[in-house]
Amino acid sequence: MKGVNTIAALTAAVSRKHTPSRLGHARLGHKAGLLLAAVAAGLALSLPAHAANPNQGKMFKVAADVGLVPFFMRGTDGKMDGFSNELTQEVAQRMGYDGAEVIDTPFSAIFAGLFSSRYDMVAAPTNTTLERAQQMLFAEPYMAGGLSFLAKKGATVTSLEDLKGKTIAVNNGSFSDRWLQDNQEKYGYKIQRFNKNTDAVQAVAIGRAFANMSETPLARYIATQTPALAPVYDMTTKANYAFAFRKEDTALRNRVDEVLECMKQDGALSKLHVKWFGTEPNADTAMTVIFPGYGVPDYPGYEPTEHTPDCSRP
Repeated sequence: MKGVNTIAALTAAVSRKHTPSRLGHARLGHKAGLLLAAVAAGLALSLPAHAANPNQGKMFKVAADVGLVPFFMRGTDGKMDGFSNELTQEVAQRMGYDGAEVIDTPFSAIFAGLFSSRYDMVAAPTNTTLERAQQMLFAEPYMAGGLSFLAKKGATVTSLEDLKGKTIAVNNGSFSDRWLQDNQEKYGYKIQRFNKNTDAVQAVAIGRAFANMSETPLARYIATQTPALAPVYDMTTKANYAFAFRKEDTALRNRVDEVLECMKQDGALSKLHVKWFGTEPNADTAMTVIFPGYGVPDYPGYEPTEHTPDCSRP
């Protein structure tokens, strides 16, 4: 704005200096016009970069349940690391931010923090559900979900009926927690809740719980890092992972949606999957498929607007 005001002031000064007389009107008017054009062009070039990139010098505030490996966790040097952290940082930088500021929040309180504007996006791996879509906006999914039970090696579960009477440890407020609540009466297991999934896993390792229930990508990664544990039962679900936003933040949701589409197009998202999970993502899943419109098709908040993402702009 300062640059724009400067242009306006100099334009007025030049106009006063070169107000033409009746005899020299045409000649002086032409010279004044050329001078004004040159001044305006020069000042436009000197305007600060944030005039074209309003996010420059800012951090994109997001929330995550830090410690949920391999999504958000701290390395031995204390710095934030993980698949979702790298994804979120790249999304922020492609939008012109200096980076993402990750606010550590227990998942049981993460949506309340979003609604109270403590941050602008939930970056923690969040399953898309109809109930959640009625309260918030989702960007298009970026990863397939699924649920798994993680237990000590040697344990077997051939059907969900085998869980009767057993204690299942879970991250409080998570998608896994909700599934356990909804099916507890049917299968007869006990639920033990923890504020961090790492504590739920530890409960299994020391024998306080039979199994930990979590999202399949998480369970598989934990098994690679904890030799004493192994996935014993997997379930597919229709839910995928997606970033979540407040209902009124349609423009922000749509911009993040387009950035994810660009990352699917140029292979950046697949490369992150290979780095953190050791394999290429499955074909025709949320990590490779570009969804039409904005958001999750057939869910509240979805916009069917056709668009081509501009992958060159911040």
